[in-house]
Amino acid sequence: MQPDIEKSYEAAKRLYAAHGIDVDRALEKLAQIKISMHCWQGDDVRGFLNRDQDLTGGISVTGHYPGAARTPAELRADLEKAFSLIPGKHKVNLHAIYADTEEKVELDRIEPKHYERWVEWAKEHGLGLDFNPTCFSHEKSADGFTLSHPDPAIRQFWIDHCKAARKVGAYFGERLGQTCVTNVWIPDGFKDAPSDRLTPRKRLKEALDEVFAEQLDPRHHLDAVESKLFGLGSEAYVVGSHEFYMGYGLQKGKLICLDAGHFHPTEVISNKLSALSLFADGILLHVSRPMRWDSDHVVTLDDELLDIGKELVHGDLLGKTHIGLDFFDGSINRVAAWVVGTRNTIKALLRAMLMPIEALRQAELEGDYTTRLALTEEFKTYPFGAVWDYYCAKSGVPVREEWLAEVKAYERDVLLKRDV
Repeated sequence: MQPDIEKSYEAAKRLYAAHGIDVDRALEKLAQIKISMHCWQGDDVRGFLNRDQDLTGGISVTGHYPGAARTPAELRADLEKAFSLIPGKHKVNLHAIYADTEEKVELDRIEPKHYERWVEWAKEHGLGLDFNPTCFSHEKSADGFTLSHPDPAIRQFWIDHCKAARKVGAYFGERLGQTCVTNVWIPDGFKDAPSDRLTPRKRLKEALDEVFAEQLDPRHHLDAVESKLFGLGSEAYVVGSHEFYMGYGLQKGKLICLDAGHFHPTEVISNKLSALSLFADGILLHVSRPMRWDSDHVVTLDDELLDIGKELVHGDLLGKTHIGLDFFDGSINRVAAWVVGTRNTIKALLRAMLMPIEALRQAELEGDYTTRLALTEEFKTYPFGAVWDYYCAKSGVPVREEWLAEVKAYERDVLLKRDV
């Protein structure tokens, strides 16, 4: 470790210690937090089943930056590169379409064997795996409906797919010794105002009941359900709204997924975490960055991400919140997108750990809002960066922007050669 990094860290420790903040302990806690890094950033949500199928379900990836992964092996290599530049040990979030198999298999017939190479790779690298059924970009989702489809045969296809996905997720958890979260998201909805909002939701509720009928060991597997405000092609009405899934999740004991890009532009999920935590068994958090309406931009260290970090840390919600990333940008280096987004998410958690929360709470309790404001503002310029640099160096990953040179070299030596 460079002497200046250690020297700056020791100076920062003394400043934080004056406010009762144990920086060493904060870093120990931070090292235990696992971020689930989404595989679909690496290839623009194409996957390896039905790879030539156009993206549907309101999903759109813009940009044609060179070097997108074309095979599972290439995607794993890109993930390895990203993880080598990110401190800590984390997880990978797979969609069903990312099966690694020579067998031609339909979505309702997927099995653990179709993902065995992913499991072996994750085991080798000490990573966990999360999972998602893929209810989009398929001929049976072409009209915008899956689990709430009015055609019983099509609806059953998607029910069977989600049931099969749960078994794959349970296999991941059992084999890797890390609980797998399998998250159900569907694109179902209408482009224009529907005549009947209730009936599709009745069908969805019945379908989900069938999907979740088999009890799986919670040590290995947890279910989550994810809402959305609107999508491309479902601007007027989404069957699986936030209210629907919040009610379903609370009633059925499922994790409720809050995606930062799935709400109205004036809403923030940082304000929802504490409220939901009082009633939900657990939360799945998808960290993304909305812009205007629904979108999935690479996560930056903005005010909302910092507030999310504060809510999770200060509310002691890390034990019941599963943190994953969900963004896709094809206009920049895809490995860099992973690194920027994941490092920023970890930074937000560390920043929250380095705040004098007890002093702030006491001032608030006493009605001393002057002290609350003054301390909050002053701590914005405390030497958080020195602590982050030390954590990166101690974890054996590049400090500050040094990681960018490695990504550029990887782009030159590996990614650009894919498009030749």
